[in-house]
Amino acid sequence: MRVDRKWIGAAAVALAMGASQASADTGEIATAVEADYADHLGALFRYFHENPELSFLETNTAKRMAAELRATGMEVTEGVGGTGVVGMVRNGPGPLVMLRADMDGLPLPEKSGLPYASKAVQVAQDGTEYPVMHACGHDVHITSMVGAARQLMEIKDQWSGTLMFVVQPAEERVGGAELMLKDGLYERFGKPDYAVAFHVDADLPTGKVSGSEDIVGSSADSVDIVVPGIGAHGASPHQGRDPVYIGAQIVTALQSIDSREVGPLSPVVVTVGSFQSGTKHNIISDEARLQLTVRANDEEVRAQIHEAIERIAVNIGRAHGLPENLLPRVTRTEGTPVTANDPALARRLNAVMIDAFGEDGFLPAVQTGMGAEDFAYFVTKEQGVPGYYFAVGGTPPEDFEAAANGGPPVPSHHSPLFKIAPRESVTLGTRAMIAAVLDLAPPK
Repeated sequence: MRVDRKWIGAAAVALAMGASQASADTGEIATAVEADYADHLGALFRYFHENPELSFLETNTAKRMAAELRATGMEVTEGVGGTGVVGMVRNGPGPLVMLRADMDGLPLPEKSGLPYASKAVQVAQDGTEYPVMHACGHDVHITSMVGAARQLMEIKDQWSGTLMFVVQPAEERVGGAELMLKDGLYERFGKPDYAVAFHVDADLPTGKVSGSEDIVGSSADSVDIVVPGIGAHGASPHQGRDPVYIGAQIVTALQSIDSREVGPLSPVVVTVGSFQSGTKHNIISDEARLQLTVRANDEEVRAQIHEAIERIAVNIGRAHGLPENLLPRVTRTEGTPVTANDPALARRLNAVMIDAFGEDGFLPAVQTGMGAEDFAYFVTKEQGVPGYYFAVGGTPPEDFEAAANGGPPVPSHHSPLFKIAPRESVTLGTRAMIAAVLDLAPPK
């Protein structure tokens, strides 16, 4: 699930950060990662891309990731929070650094035209068979994790501490991180001193890394509203209570939350993505169902929005004369908090990325949309784990140039046309994770 950003020049911010605390990304590491892509990671990426799996059902992906991590010599535990995998490397005194990668695909038919396009289908938890594709780049994330693990195990003399490799299920359903925590991730394997993750971004040119010192993802909640009605003949609406009409007024009234209830400087999104009711032209049904996605950048505002949704839906039902036992019902089905980088850690690792890839290789991120990420669960204030979530470029610059000159637009995340440049994305993500570890866990 990609986080929306815009990209601004790096020079002034880089100067403000001061000198990097990291050693530079050495030519030896870059050469080794490129060689590993040719020998191993390229084929591994292709395997993951051709064999995507839906959220909570990533059985084969998890097995392959467990095998890849175990082959490096680390201790691996499977079945954490469902299909989650945890790999542990203890290498002397030092901090516990968590590296996280998500692994689920999306229920979409791939239309990218790539020779290795997914043809996979899978029966989801709802019992329906769907086409599946990696339409958000999670195949890049897990391949880069393997690449980082393979290199870090080869250069153990260059870092000291403990590494925790977390292969997380169900990011697209924003449920996998919470499940792993509920299964005792931190109690069983240790509470990290730092947590690091990245997302490949099709809106960012290849060769570029980007990070923020603040919010990197909004909260996101899925909300269901069931609107009961009283069925009647379409020619005699006065004899019933029309849930379509009631639901339509709820849809309209929900937009007042942003414009009239929440402060104008606080971003809010309340989108009704589905409105379903009825079976025939001349039948007033006895129920309508609405599905909403709700976004905020502040936990207090998030709570305020949900209170308002409940109040609006229930009282519009009352206004239309629905009895108390038939008032609209509001349920929050899945969600994730706001994702925000730890400012001090972000300044430190942003400087590391500049040192590793040059000032031209780093772009500070400014949020322009309200995408979300359940990496937030690992780094909430309650958890007390400083987090750093960054982006690596996935689209060649020439593709942006072609689009600007009237060519095909760059496909967005979650599109059946989605595609990124695998080698450039995987190798950059691998090198960036290695650079972070070498800075956070220096040799003793």
